[in-house]
Amino acid sequence: MEATGVPALDTLLVWGGAATVLAGFATVLWRGVRGTIRLAGRVEDFMDDWSGEPERPGVPGRPGVMERVSAIEERLQRVEHELYPNSGGSLRDAVDLANERLSRLCPEPEECGPTSSTEPPADQPPDASAAS
Repeated sequence: MEATGVPALDTLLVWGGAATVLAGFATVLWRGVRGTIRLAGRVEDFMDDWSGEPERPGVPGRPGVMERVSAIEERLQRVEHELYPNSGGSLRDAVDLANERLSRLCPEPEECGPTSSTEPPADQPPDASAAS
């Protein structure tokens, strides 16, 4: 590096360069730390959503993902129970009984009007036929 010939100016330029390099390193370090803190906050939010949060004063508790999936599966089982013939208490059993009674009242479909469906509904759930 060439000197300017003015010692005070040379000293000022060296210290200015050193300050610029230090400020650059500090900026890079700060951006890295700030990004890490933001990422850690997002990971913490995800983990709170995944595992749920207990109830605390003034804030209701939230179930975790596994509890929610379990509740969805239970609801789905209750709905499927109603869709297929079983013990006689399902919605499907009630519809079949109503159709049977209607067929006794109106044995000839042409006399009672057109039907909306020509295909008979399946009597077994899809999983039951695949497992057999």
